[in-house]
Amino acid sequence: QVQLQESGPGLVKPSQTLSLTCAVSGDSITTRNSFWTWIRQPPGKGVEWVATINHLGITFFSPTLRSRTSIARDTTKNQFSLHLRSVTPEDTAVYYCVRGANPGTTDGPRGQGTQVTVSS
Repeated sequence: QVQLQESGPGLVKPSQTLSLTCAVSGDSITTRNSFWTWIRQPPGKGVEWVATINHLGITFFSPTLRSRTSIARDTTKNQFSLHLRSVTPEDTAVYYCVRGANPGTTDGPRGQGTQVTVSS
């Protein structure tokens, strides 16, 4: 049974870069046809897909966040990470990592989530 655990700073200043890591256990991020995704949920809003990296390291991005987002993986640690540049208070959200079946999906086993607040 796959387990995912997010980690990262809870508070980021505006204009800085948000960096989060997802540690995966019970599955490999190189498992064929697997998709490893970041999603977020701002306060009072619905879930939003951010980015996905698949088992080959191919990346997919939300069109609205693409210009500020990168996603990477470390296969030796079985982890993947998210970097969101030039953050604003609108990036405040609970961020989740998800083991999905397709890029762009928000469904699937997920971590418990990590609250990120953008504030000076």
